[in-house]
Amino acid sequence: MDHSAAPVVSAVAEYRKLGRYGFTPPGHRQGRGADERVLSALGRDVFAADILASPGMDDRRALGGHLAHAEELMADAVGAEAAFFSTCGSSLSVKAAMMAVAGHDGSLLVARDSHKSIVAGLIFAGVSPRWIPPRWDAERHFSHPPSPEQVERAWRDNPDAAGALIVSPSPYGTCADLRGIAEVCHARGKPLIVDEAWGAHLPFHPDLPTWAMDVGADVCVVSVHKMGAGFEQGSVFHLQGDLVDPVRLRACADLLMTTSPNVLLYAALDGWRRQMAEHGHELLDDALNLARRTRAALGEIHGFAVQHDELLGVEASHDLDLLQILVDVSGTGAGGYAIADWLREHRYLDLGLTDHRRILATMSMADDAATTDRLLEGLAAWRASVTDAEPPRIDLPDPSDLQLETVMEPRLAFFADSEPVPTERAAGRIAAEQLTPYPPGIPAVVPGERISAGVVDYLRSGVAAGLNVPDAADTGLRTIRVVADGT
Repeated sequence: MDHSAAPVVSAVAEYRKLGRYGFTPPGHRQGRGADERVLSALGRDVFAADILASPGMDDRRALGGHLAHAEELMADAVGAEAAFFSTCGSSLSVKAAMMAVAGHDGSLLVARDSHKSIVAGLIFAGVSPRWIPPRWDAERHFSHPPSPEQVERAWRDNPDAAGALIVSPSPYGTCADLRGIAEVCHARGKPLIVDEAWGAHLPFHPDLPTWAMDVGADVCVVSVHKMGAGFEQGSVFHLQGDLVDPVRLRACADLLMTTSPNVLLYAALDGWRRQMAEHGHELLDDALNLARRTRAALGEIHGFAVQHDELLGVEASHDLDLLQILVDVSGTGAGGYAIADWLREHRYLDLGLTDHRRILATMSMADDAATTDRLLEGLAAWRASVTDAEPPRIDLPDPSDLQLETVMEPRLAFFADSEPVPTERAAGRIAAEQLTPYPPGIPAVVPGERISAGVVDYLRSGVAAGLNVPDAADTGLRTIRVVADGT
């Protein structure tokens, strides 16, 4: 296929060139009606390109086929049989995949280190989870994706499950053995869904971890805004093989999709695919070389330990995305939360992911020496300013305390009669809400699980130390919503 084409981008450009005017939404009429203060902050071109998908970018029957052509080009670029664009993020895409595979009174093998959007999919669709526990590094308080052997054991215990769902890469950049897991699933004739939200760039360079479509995954979901050049909420799900019905998958996506998709998001997805098909290897080559230099420089800062070998091995993760630079800062005496807050206040730098002992710098093809020098200088300045750092006081549970017992289906628990109880009295009760430290967004507690004292102590002490649990009804975690007695 001709990857110099970008049909959605071209259609938007043509709309603007012709001076089309629509007596349709959006009501701002390409910025004519927007407040000047808003235009000044956001830029006029953002509004000028915000047009209706049809009639607008295309005619009322979409006869131009701009979106369909863009999706075909995307699939061809990454080696999938079909691709579907989503303007509601991978949170929608993964839900659609779950519904397509197990939405009819089904169950799924699900890695317990899954993102909260997957738990939302369980609740929304009524899918029953058959949890696959992660592999725990108790010393570092770090979870690794499940192994093919764990997935095989889960299949033996749950042979009637409709499919399996694995997250890889994790938000920390660690990756599962997708080839081995796909072989285990396909030996039973069952599909594998991969939440590859952090892996949109993986098809475009051989030094990056395994791309799910290359090793037989049936559906994978990517968030182009995370590691690519899409707008926030821009997502694609890819499909291959005959274990997932493409008609049902698109129908499930249509159930969840907005009827007013943002053409800006479609255009950014389309344009990024063209960019990567033409220049991806070169761009990622530069990014990986820069990441290696940045890793080495960060390792020179006293008390910083850039993670690599610690994350890989037989009982750890299978692979690692070097663009995700994870640094253990416990050697400084400080925690990750304090460092992130200092960088934001004093150097106007944001880190997307921090925890009690780590910081994560996510690099992309957009970074260069200027941006990484700014990061290195900021962290060196923080280190020079620290004289008497104290680590955050968090009660870190034994890994066994984090493996909560599921005693009720997530959907039933979420919609059951519930009540708030003081957090110190929540142990032993059945959770009616998700409790998700964010980022990275992996729930510590899922509706239907029996809350343990260890998790309560971890969350309470974590919130006091700077942990954010935004999906709790009481974000201060003074109370937790639990299934009401007698439900």
